[in-house]
Amino acid sequence: MAPYLFALFLLIMVIAGIYAWRQEEKRRKALRTWCRRQGWRMLDHSVQGWHVDFPGIKLFQQGRSREGDNIITGHFRGRTVTLLDYEYVTGSGKNRTTHRHGVTILGCDFPTIPLQIRREYFFDKVGEFLGAGDIDFESAEFSRKFHVESADRKWAYDIIHTRTMEYLLKAPGYSVEYGFREIVIMNTGRCTPGQYEEQVEMAMQLYELTPGYVIKQMKGE
Repeated sequence: MAPYLFALFLLIMVIAGIYAWRQEEKRRKALRTWCRRQGWRMLDHSVQGWHVDFPGIKLFQQGRSREGDNIITGHFRGRTVTLLDYEYVTGSGKNRTTHRHGVTILGCDFPTIPLQIRREYFFDKVGEFLGAGDIDFESAEFSRKFHVESADRKWAYDIIHTRTMEYLLKAPGYSVEYGFREIVIMNTGRCTPGQYEEQVEMAMQLYELTPGYVIKQMKGE
């Protein structure tokens, strides 16, 4: 590569890096302002160990160098909420990839069972053809659009009833996970304050859609 082309490449990389840094600082400032308006608290340090604190959440078990940053904690309609920028690393060398997610965790006052709900991808359909299908539901539209996994099918059917399916079909396209005592909403990439508002509301809607008899069963009543 000619020296001037190499210098131009370096200049472009530096400019791109500065732009990305400024955009991230702008987002953090917006998060702090939004956080104060909610009466919530934003931590000034990163936190690790999410896979230990939330062993039922599949996202937190993946990769290595797992870390949460820009962590916001508070209460929403009586439930604890934690919002964070989460990232982990897979691969090494030229194949090293950093995966980033915007995550909302809503605490439940009853035990839950691990369950994953996300939009269906092309390779999911290939897997179904090869016999590695997910859980199907009475709604053909829901089963076509969503990929659902859980070791406990009864729990999945109890939680994802008709009203839940109707809600998810209209809700923002975030992925959902139930852990052992929490509902987690996530997306790929970082969240803006507006996206976090959507995630918190979505988690609360799913919490409120949990049938009363299921809550009693899980509490052992």
